[in-house]
Amino acid sequence: MSLVTSGNSVNPLSPALPATRHPTLRELARGLASGAFTSVQLVEASLERIAEYRSAGGHAYVGPIDADGALQAARASDALRAAGHVPSTLAGLPVSIKDLFDVRGQVTGAGAAVMVRQLPAAADAPAVARLRAAGAVLLGRTNMSEFAFSGLGLNPHHGTPAHPADAGRITGGSSSGSAVTVALGLSAATLGTDTGGSIRIPSAFCGLTGFKPTARRVPLAGAYPLSRSLDSAGPLARSVDCCAILDAVLSGEVLDTRAAPLEGLRLGVTQDYVMDDLEPAVTSAFERALHHLSAAGARIVRFGFADLRQLPQINAAGGLIAAEAWQLHRARLADPALEAQYDPRVAQRIRRGAQISAADYIDLHDSRARMQASARERLRDIDAWLMPTVAVRAPLLADLRDDDARFFATNSLVLRNTTVLNFLDGCALSIPCQAPGELPVGLSVGGLHGADARVLQVGRAVESCLQAACASAA
Repeated sequence: MSLVTSGNSVNPLSPALPATRHPTLRELARGLASGAFTSVQLVEASLERIAEYRSAGGHAYVGPIDADGALQAARASDALRAAGHVPSTLAGLPVSIKDLFDVRGQVTGAGAAVMVRQLPAAADAPAVARLRAAGAVLLGRTNMSEFAFSGLGLNPHHGTPAHPADAGRITGGSSSGSAVTVALGLSAATLGTDTGGSIRIPSAFCGLTGFKPTARRVPLAGAYPLSRSLDSAGPLARSVDCCAILDAVLSGEVLDTRAAPLEGLRLGVTQDYVMDDLEPAVTSAFERALHHLSAAGARIVRFGFADLRQLPQINAAGGLIAAEAWQLHRARLADPALEAQYDPRVAQRIRRGAQISAADYIDLHDSRARMQASARERLRDIDAWLMPTVAVRAPLLADLRDDDARFFATNSLVLRNTTVLNFLDGCALSIPCQAPGELPVGLSVGGLHGADARVLQVGRAVESCLQAACASAA
């Protein structure tokens, strides 16, 4: 979808031409409303770019693209718009869906070879149905870490999506293909999931904005589970506003997400755990962002949270994810023929759950409750909790492909910061904070359970401040 902006309009170009900037959802909606282009034109441009990308060996999408269905939906959207019916800002806009969600008539593959012989879904998952009812045009299914059980995005069955800015680097996972489709303009936005960072990690690595809402705000029925305690679903897109638009549709809740005044905002920062072993470029980008926010009037509140250092010990046996994934996969993994179809690294992590007893599982939930109580006390006077989304920038694929020890160590480091908010049952945005020309770095704007509106409000203010700083530096 090659598009450029000119003034207040957005105009489609030939898919063969480079885009100066991929537009936001609101910019696309304005273009449709003004008649600058049609949904059919948007979808045709997307389909042409997807075909070019796939013919060049790209792995962001898995399975066939539903070109006929997408064009039929686009024509219907244009006809409804002409008749005065526009169900939402998403009406007529092309979106992609992570291969974890049921889409009627399609097989839900979950990025796994063992799932390819499953029957097609009889109905859309509720989250998908809400996108369809809002008028979004569904393009196809996106690649991912097998069963969403990795923060790196490697997939031995469908190929590993390459980083959109550096083909030698990974995209991050588990919503790897989802991020690439947005970053390269192969969709306007995408639906992903986040159990330990699977929305925010690829968003941070690819220079996107991703939003992990409070779990259960977006229904998870019809989404293949990883951890019933930690799973959540949400958007990867181009801006906080895009995420707020998608969140309203996906959750069914229209929150007040107007930007909070930055002056006087109390933005919490803790050195404990989440600031350990940062790549120097991440430290530099994060501290630079704090400087800009402070200069704009925000109060950076440094606070201690030493309890976070207990998390590696709490989850040493694999944690809630391993326990709950084992419950789901144990029958397949007992069958050698089926086990052979698993990514061995994923099967190894799932098998850790076999050693977690019922008493251990209850202890995990008790530890989680204690940590949540500690977080409520420490963050009670904080408007949002800031941290680097990921401790490093996108790693090189060659360093991970054949080195299990490095793979697992890198996976743990990449997941470390994002898993904190999942364990605390919170919500968080990842917003780009790198300087122009630098490899992307994500800034996490987080809050505890139910703080979604406040996180989006603060996120808008932070985003605006950092964009202004980038513009002045360019």
